[in-house]
Amino acid sequence: MEKFNIYCDESCHLEHDKEKVMVIGGIKCPKSRRKIIIDEIYTIKEEFNIPKMAEIKWNKVSNCNLEYFKKIVDLFLDTPDLQFRAVVVDKTKLYHEQFGQTHNEFYYKMYYYCLIRLVDTQAENYIYIDKKDTKGTNKIRKLKEIISRKNHDFDQSKIARMQCVNSAELPILQLADLLIGAVGYHNREIVNPSGAKLELVRYIQSRTNYSLERSTYPSEQKFNLFFINLQGEAM
Repeated sequence: MEKFNIYCDESCHLEHDKEKVMVIGGIKCPKSRRKIIIDEIYTIKEEFNIPKMAEIKWNKVSNCNLEYFKKIVDLFLDTPDLQFRAVVVDKTKLYHEQFGQTHNEFYYKMYYYCLIRLVDTQAENYIYIDKKDTKGTNKIRKLKEIISRKNHDFDQSKIARMQCVNSAELPILQLADLLIGAVGYHNREIVNPSGAKLELVRYIQSRTNYSLERSTYPSEQKFNLFFINLQGEAM
């Protein structure tokens, strides 16, 4: 049976951080290709004299390393085995009390919308979620249960593992952070935007042929975006 790793992260998930948009996303990678892709990341780092263990992070994008990050984006887009999906939420439209939920519960619901399209029901899935806090274990367990039930996987065998991890140890998860960061940055109202970040956003728009401002077709496999409104439909 085929096996996939799914690496998930988020941007601006806090309820009152004054950021308009929250993005939750993930990259799906065949388990058999994981080491090859990580080695390719290390090769790019060596080319640009970047330390091997330096994290790939959206917040690190600047004029002095812009070409390096473009090369990292190219690696993702030119590797057919890698798939990306992100859920984009307008936090100005959150009404948790109306739906009898906490923001933390809502946060994991958005992870459900992200993962339900990434999990392969004909394969074993290993899901790694960047650690948000020390209290996520029970929520992760419940998330696994809900996704499995939705997929009629009642013995939960298709999700072989779902755990919180430290992104510093997982380069492909860091790659997810970069793409999530770009989507979020483009959809926020930035007062003094970074020229380098704007250029990287434009580069991703050009290479994907997507505006990053609206949902892609649900069938899109390579770079899938879902702009969710809180009445349950895509914007």
